[in-house]
Amino acid sequence: MQLQLTEDQRLLRDSLDRFLADRYGFEQRRAHQRQAAGYNREIWSAFAELGLLGLLLPAEQDGFGGSFVDAMVVMESFGRALVVEPYLPSLLLAGRCISLAGDAAQRARLLPGLIAGELVLAFAHAEPQARYDLADVETTARRQANGWVLDGRKSLVQAGASADWLVVSARTAGATRDANGISLFLVPRGAPGLVLRDYATHDGLHAADLRLDGLRLPADALLGAPAEALPLIERLVDGAIAGLVAELVGIMSALQALTLDHIRTRVQFGRPIGSNQVLQHRVVDMTMAIEQARSMAILAAIEADAPDPRRRRLAISTAKTVAGQAATQVARDAVQLHGGMGITLDHPVGHYFKRVAAIEASLGNGAHHLGLVAAGGGLANALP
Repeated sequence: MQLQLTEDQRLLRDSLDRFLADRYGFEQRRAHQRQAAGYNREIWSAFAELGLLGLLLPAEQDGFGGSFVDAMVVMESFGRALVVEPYLPSLLLAGRCISLAGDAAQRARLLPGLIAGELVLAFAHAEPQARYDLADVETTARRQANGWVLDGRKSLVQAGASADWLVVSARTAGATRDANGISLFLVPRGAPGLVLRDYATHDGLHAADLRLDGLRLPADALLGAPAEALPLIERLVDGAIAGLVAELVGIMSALQALTLDHIRTRVQFGRPIGSNQVLQHRVVDMTMAIEQARSMAILAAIEADAPDPRRRRLAISTAKTVAGQAATQVARDAVQLHGGMGITLDHPVGHYFKRVAAIEASLGNGAHHLGLVAAGGGLANALP
C-alpha cells in the first residue's frame, strides 16, 4: 500500500525533522527525561508553536482540522527521535475525547490550553484486572445531588502524574464487563480523593497508577452521555494504536540507519563487517520489514476514524500485529549487529529496543490483536 503525501504534509514532516534534529539529539533526550515530569515543558510549548497540539482538532474548535495521515507523519518523526513528550495521551486520547464528547463549555475550558501548549492531558481507562478488555471497568461513579463520587483504581496512565487534567472512565451502570454503563469524567490534578503514584517505565517514559477514594466531582465533570462511552473509548484507542504503528515505522528507520552506519565503519580482520554478505542480507530484511510496517501504518491511518467499528478494528488490529512483529525483528537484528553495546544505556539502539518492546505490549499485544483479526475473518475483511 502506497500513499502520496501532500505538499503540506511534506512540509510538516521536514520542519518537524529539522526541529528534532536540532533539539532532540540522544544526550538532549536524556536531559529531557531527567526533568521532574519526565519530559521538557519547553519542548511541549515548541510543539504548540509548530501547530502539532491542535493538529487533529477541528477548525471550529480552533484546531487545524488535520487527518490521521497528518498524525502518522508526526508520530513517525517522533519515533525516529524517540520523543518522550506526552503527545499520544494528550492529543490522540484525551484531547480528541474532549473534542468529540465535550460540551461547548468543556471544550472552551481545556482545548485552547492544550493547543497553546499550556496544558497536558491524560487518559485514565486501563485497570489492573482488565488487561486489554476495554469494557472491563470496576471503577464506579455514584450520582449525588450536586455531582458525582468516584471510587476505584486506574493503572499505567501515561503522563498521569504531570497532567493538568485527566479524562477518567468509571462505571455508572451495569456489571464489571458490560458494554453499556461506562461514563467519562474530567478530573483536575490535585482533586481531593485522587492519589497518584508516579513511576518511570522501562522505555524511558512516565506513567502513574491512580487511586480514586471518594473523589468528588461537580455535575459538569461528566463528559458526554452517561453510560454510553465504550464506543467512543474504542474509537480513541484505535486512533492511538494507529499512532503507535506510525511511531514503530520511525523507530525501525532509525535502527536501520544506525545499523548501516555501524557495519560500514566497524572493521574486523582488516575490512568493514558490512562487506560480509550475510550481514548485507540482514539489512535487506530490515528494509523489507520497514516497508511492510509502513504499509500497515498507512492502512491504520486511513481506517483510524472509519465509522464502521468492525472494519476499523480489523484494520487497526492487523496493523498492530504486523508492524509489531516487523519492529521486533528489526530491533533484534539491530542489537545483534551492534553486538554488546547494542543493549547498553549509553547507545541509542538499546533505547529504541526498549521502546519497541513497550509499544508491542501497549493497547493490546500481538497475540491479542492477532486473535481479533482471526475472529473477524482475517485481513481481507479489513481492507477498504
